[in-house]
Amino acid sequence: MSLVDDVLARARSRLSRVSPDELVELPPDHLLVDIRPMHNRVAEGEIPGAVPVERIVLEWRLDPSGEHRLPGFTTDTTVVVFCNEGYASSLAARDLQNVGLPKATDLVGGFRAYREAGLPTQPGGTPPIT
Repeated sequence: MSLVDDVLARARSRLSRVSPDELVELPPDHLLVDIRPMHNRVAEGEIPGAVPVERIVLEWRLDPSGEHRLPGFTTDTTVVVFCNEGYASSLAARDLQNVGLPKATDLVGGFRAYREAGLPTQPGGTPPIT
């Protein structure tokens, strides 16, 4: 196992990861965060209701006590982060737990697994929150 595989495994051991089918069963007060680059969202589409946030500012926008945070969530909110295939999102969810979101997790398989499950998507291109 490579070092990054070990880091990923340790991050995932802290998460209650959500499958695409489980995602659609979550209560409506969850926050779904898309950290994929704009070119992926334009080319492949987006999950309806997801908020695109650049990975580089993710912790600042989701720090529940930060002055630059997004409105509409609390430390009790379930935050589900997703990327293309579910690798970077596991590390991002771990980092969100570290800034005070204990219910942060990620989407198993990322956007591509969601799309392959035949779940609804919409055309991409929503500008990210920077």
